[in-house]
Amino acid sequence: MLNDPLANAMSKIMNSERIGKESCSIKPVSRIIKDVLDIMRDEKYLGEYKEVEDGRGKYIELQLIGKINKCGAIKPRYPVKKDGYKKFEKRYLPAENFGIIFVSTTKGILTQYEAKKQNLGGALIAYCY
Repeated sequence: MLNDPLANAMSKIMNSERIGKESCSIKPVSRIIKDVLDIMRDEKYLGEYKEVEDGRGKYIELQLIGKINKCGAIKPRYPVKKDGYKKFEKRYLPAENFGIIFVSTTKGILTQYEAKKQNLGGALIAYCY
């Protein structure tokens, strides 16, 4: 049984990248997973993806472009204030201004850069570089 669909999706993407696959499928589909994939696509870590309906539910067919070094979910979901991102950037990213941390805010899921610009805090959910 799946306890954290986002963590499972990030693990599936990471494992597929490591072995050199060109695509992978992610199931189950949720709004949070789609929002994270949209940001990863916009930041050029992933190619296009499409949502496919089969007889048993929906899944996402995702194109990989080989740009991900590491990605994963952040557990526990640490709360962060609008001026507290630096500590978590040091913890989860290898260098300054390299990679992104996904933050769940009141304005939706954003990167830490957008959250800093909009002066928002939130809960950390995932990272990618």
